[in-house]
Amino acid sequence: MFVDTAKVEVKAGDGGNGMVAYRREKYVPLGGPAGGDGGRGGNVIFVVDEGLRTLMDFRYQRHFKAKNGENGRPKNQYGAHAEDLIVKVPPGTVVRDAFTNELIADLTQDGERAVIVKGGRGGRGNVHFANAKNKAPDMAEKGEPGEERTVVLELKLLADAGLVGFPSVGKSTLLSVVSAAEPKIAAYHFTTLSPYLGVVTLGEGRSFVLADLPGLIEGAHEGLGLGHEFLRHVERTRVLIHVIDMAATEERNPVQDYQVIQKELESYNPILLKRPQIIAANKMDVPEAEAHLREFQASYPELEVIPISAATRSGVDELMSRVGYLLDTMPDEEPEPEEVSADEVVYTAKGQKIQFSIEMDQEVYVVVSNELDKLVQMTNFDQYDAVKRFQRILKRSGVDNALRERGAGNGDVIRVGDLEFDFVD
Repeated sequence: MFVDTAKVEVKAGDGGNGMVAYRREKYVPLGGPAGGDGGRGGNVIFVVDEGLRTLMDFRYQRHFKAKNGENGRPKNQYGAHAEDLIVKVPPGTVVRDAFTNELIADLTQDGERAVIVKGGRGGRGNVHFANAKNKAPDMAEKGEPGEERTVVLELKLLADAGLVGFPSVGKSTLLSVVSAAEPKIAAYHFTTLSPYLGVVTLGEGRSFVLADLPGLIEGAHEGLGLGHEFLRHVERTRVLIHVIDMAATEERNPVQDYQVIQKELESYNPILLKRPQIIAANKMDVPEAEAHLREFQASYPELEVIPISAATRSGVDELMSRVGYLLDTMPDEEPEPEEVSADEVVYTAKGQKIQFSIEMDQEVYVVVSNELDKLVQMTNFDQYDAVKRFQRILKRSGVDNALRERGAGNGDVIRVGDLEFDFVD
């Protein structure tokens, strides 16, 4: 069974907590702070393994979580960083955010790596918060939470050439006679429900990968039939071999079949029509095929048409040689980078990196800010010095003044991340 999509949840490790500790040695009565920092949480990294061919493993394991960093220790000892979690994926795997559809990684080469979620940094120990006014701070940071997200994996075949066309036009038979692949072949629609790969050897050390892709139907670009599954794999192929049943054995019209397939390719992605394409006029061993071939060539004199019979192997060698020549003379394609839109910034405090906006949730003033949300998660509100630091940061970043401008007064409820507190003017 070929699995070409999967949805998984990934969670990077949290950073270890910083420690509150003091130097305690004989003859050193005022040793000062000595709490070590926490270690970094592990990243979740996807790595290409050319030995994998499907996403089958992700059907049975859908959750991947890296380990947390160790907490800081006394005597300024740092906690150990956690090891990264390595997840192996097959070549041709595209990773997208499940909710925004943002492209995270496009993994094609063996050994290629991509950090999908980053581990949180370790919290700082109390040694970092000592100053002239407070030489022995009773506070330390919690570890930063690791990133987490739900991602969708899509596997696009990495084939040099792909066989396209309606169901039952002879694509699987053609693949079976030109390579060692053994696709399922039968006389009914949608025999090929999943892609098959075969290696075509041309001699003199030359070869290329040929993919037999699931058959198309009209409306495939809208997801009908096997549409999206098929078209996803077509994107990767460099040369398209359009197999047409010139014998019209199922009372189809070869000219109309060509038009429908071209329309589906264009509707899905117009770039596909720019790929080199060869028409494989199949089933020429059937007497009726000659008349249909003449009609087709009269309708499309500009197309390169090679008459073949996959059943008798007639014309097959010529077709494969032509495909090999096109592949040898084509320049390598460079994928176009996807545009990433920037987030709108509502407030930016002068001299500060903290960005925030203020919204209303009924009678609650909500401060929306990724930086402040992270500050809440890393602050231990059981420590007096940590609470005072949190208040100073809100004031210096301009949050206090922005709340006053929005009408906040004494006793109004303010929410920052998961924390709610009363506003004091």
